[in-house]
Amino acid sequence: MARILTAEADVRAVLERARTVAVLGAHDDPARPAHYVPDYMHGVGSHILPVNPALAGKTLWGEPVRPSLAELAVRVDVVDVFRRSEAVPAHLAEILAMNPLPAVVWLQSGIRNDAVAAALVAAGIDVVQDRCMLADHRRLGLGSIV
Repeated sequence: MARILTAEADVRAVLERARTVAVLGAHDDPARPAHYVPDYMHGVGSHILPVNPALAGKTLWGEPVRPSLAELAVRVDVVDVFRRSEAVPAHLAEILAMNPLPAVVWLQSGIRNDAVAAALVAAGIDVVQDRCMLADHRRLGLGSIV
């Protein structure tokens, strides 16, 4: 049964299983969290799939930047969201149209939308809100994901 994950053990489990991560709102500016967080996750072994219509066609982390989640042709463990809280509802249908559905949608630090989280949980997707993958990965002392 899907749920909103807040317990340390649940966050740890997500990070330990996050082999393929779609990054919604990925950025090419190394100073932005939407670049350095997925860059860190790539460095510890996650397969990063960048998604951003403004950067479509560029290459980040050895992958072409896709314009939308619909362009992904592989199973995704986590959709990591770098979009403002008020922009998250616009991506709900896109996430729910993924086949297969991701196991987890992770809303990065400062990003929270309880209505979207409830809809994702109702669809069978676990949700993490307002947490940083990089910070949690480091704080929990996790090594490479391989």
